[in-house]
Amino acid sequence: MTVTYSNPRFDDDERRSRLFDGQVLLYPARTESTALIEFAKGMITEAFGERDPELAQHELPVEEFAGILSSLKPSFIHHPRSKELLQAMLVAFGCDPETTYFDVPRMRSSTSNDYLTTGIAYAFHPHRDTWYSAPLSQVNWWIPIFDVVPENVMTFHPRYWSNPVKNGSAKYDYYEWNRTSRFNAAQHIGVDTREQPKPEEPIELEPRVTLVPEPGGVMIFSGNQLHSSVPNTSGRTRFSIDFRTVNIEDVIKRREAPNVDCACTGTSLRDFLRVSDLERMPEDVALAYEGKA
Repeated sequence: MTVTYSNPRFDDDERRSRLFDGQVLLYPARTESTALIEFAKGMITEAFGERDPELAQHELPVEEFAGILSSLKPSFIHHPRSKELLQAMLVAFGCDPETTYFDVPRMRSSTSNDYLTTGIAYAFHPHRDTWYSAPLSQVNWWIPIFDVVPENVMTFHPRYWSNPVKNGSAKYDYYEWNRTSRFNAAQHIGVDTREQPKPEEPIELEPRVTLVPEPGGVMIFSGNQLHSSVPNTSGRTRFSIDFRTVNIEDVIKRREAPNVDCACTGTSLRDFLRVSDLERMPEDVALAYEGKA
């Protein structure tokens, strides 16, 4: 069973401990999370011009829509202001800036009625982030930019927290993915041919847990939760922000979620930046996590 808490008063140590036990946390919009989505909303509005970005899919050829996203999303990811706003938000949430590391915030989109479900707007099948070489101590943060509804958010499949899923993670190496596939998402329109870990047996999608945060509301969960994109039937494109954090002490001491079925190689730890000064994860920590130190 997945337990969900609304706006809990946990400190960050207790929060991470509960997440590693499979709980999911939901927080209302705060000043700092609202500032982050307002910045993203400004970039989205500029990119789509006079069109309503949530409805533009009904007016544009899919190739043109994908072209807008292929410029918009990297611009948001790499903008210095995105990192600054994220740093402020993590401090406001009680994360220790000296021990907390984050991966850059990503803007995501989910178009409606199978308009664009691949590449730059990849519709995620049931998966764990840990199948993609994420550390088992990874914490995921998810924030909607505009209003969302149950028909266009993401959902959790709680029966698999402790139950393994036969999957393709053994064929996934993070370093090879970065070398061959990570940076060409915009080229995949209609069919996404990139090799990604997927379930290799039928998944029971029910029961599921679907939370609907307000714009700027923050959903936090373990990277080891099995989750997927709800097939978007809302008639509107969903825009959201997600990012990931790890606490370096968790990584070193292996305080983490249980590994029930991950067999990938490599690690994404080198992508993480320290909140206080944007220094990268120390190389010796990444090597020790891989068992190569």
